[in-house]
Amino acid sequence: MYKKVGSILLVLMCALLLNFQAAFAAQKLPDVVILATGGTIAGSGATSTTTVGYTAATVPVENLINSVPELKKVANVRGEQVCQIASENMTNAVWLKLADRINTLLARDDVDGIVVTHGTDTIEETAYFLNLVVKSDKPVVIVGAMRPPTALSADGPINLYNAVILAGSKEAVGKGVLVTLNDTINGARDVTKTNTALCDTFRAPELGYLGYMQDSKPHFYKESIRKHTAQTEFDVSGLTELPQVDIAYGYANNSRVMLDAAVSANAKGIVYAGVGDGSLSTDVKAGLIDAQKKGVVIVRSSRVGNGIIARNGEANDDQLHFVASDTLNPQKARILLMLALTKTTDPQKIQQMFWEY
Repeated sequence: MYKKVGSILLVLMCALLLNFQAAFAAQKLPDVVILATGGTIAGSGATSTTTVGYTAATVPVENLINSVPELKKVANVRGEQVCQIASENMTNAVWLKLADRINTLLARDDVDGIVVTHGTDTIEETAYFLNLVVKSDKPVVIVGAMRPPTALSADGPINLYNAVILAGSKEAVGKGVLVTLNDTINGARDVTKTNTALCDTFRAPELGYLGYMQDSKPHFYKESIRKHTAQTEFDVSGLTELPQVDIAYGYANNSRVMLDAAVSANAKGIVYAGVGDGSLSTDVKAGLIDAQKKGVVIVRSSRVGNGIIARNGEANDDQLHFVASDTLNPQKARILLMLALTKTTDPQKIQQMFWEY
C-alpha cells in the first residue's frame, strides 16, 4: 500500500513540475538584441524645445535602454553599439558590418529578434538593404525618432518600446525587415520618409502600412508578397565592399554631365531618377546609351516617388538593354542594383530581380 501511495505522489509531483515548467515557458520573455547606430533617437539638444539644430548620435546604447525601464517588462534586452553616426553618414561598409552581426546573432538560439536604432534620413535604405541580405525569418525591426531624447514629447522612447515588442513577437516572424515609428508598422521595401520634420513621416504612400502597434501589441493587416530575407539569393557574408552605383536626377534642361561623371568615376551601375514614368531627355538618353555600351548597368527609376516604371514605356528598354525599377524609388533601386551586380551584369537577369524583390 505504501508503495502505491508513493507512486501516486510521484505522479502528482511530476505533473505539478510539468505544469510549472509549462507556465514558466509561457511567461518567458523574448530575447531581443538592440544594435545601435546613432541618429536622432540617440541625439541631444541644447534645450527641451530644441527639435531642429540638435546633435545626433551622442547617447550610447546602454543609456537608451536604461531610459526606457518598461523594456524589462516586455523582453530580455541587451545592446551593442555598432557605430555612432548621423544617418546621412551611413555607408556600405557599415551596412555590411551590420548585416554580418545580425546574421550571426539570429543564428543563435538565445536571440529571438533584433532591433536596430537608426537615424531617420536613411532608415528606409538600411531597412531595404537588410531586407535583402538577412538570412533568417526572425524579426528585424528598424526604429528611429524625429525628436531627440532631450525634447519635450520626445518620440524615441515609445518608438523603442514598440520596436522591442515587435521584434520579440511571433506575429512579426517571416514578415521581412520592418520599420516602426509613430505606432505604425511598415515593410522595408515600400516605406519612405515623406516629411522633413513630422513624427508621422514614415509611410508607404500608395501601398500602405502593414499594421499598427496598439496596447503593446502588433496588429498586422497585410504583408508584402515580394521575396525577402531568407528567401533571397543575396549573400554578403565575406564581402568587404559593394559595387559602386550612383544616382542621377532628372529635371528640365537636363544634360548628361552627371552621367559622364559617374562613368568616369568607375560606376558599375547608374540609377536614373527620371521625370514622370522615368522619361529621358534626348541628351540624357544619349549619355545612358554610351554608359551602357561601356558596361555600366542602367536602371530607369522616377523622381515622382509612387507608381510603376513601365518597361518599354518611356524608353525601349529591350532595345537599349536598360532595367525598369518597377515601384522602387531611386535610393532603393540603387541598393537592389548593387546587390544584383554581385551576382550578374546581365540586364535581363537583373530585370527579373527587380520584379521579384
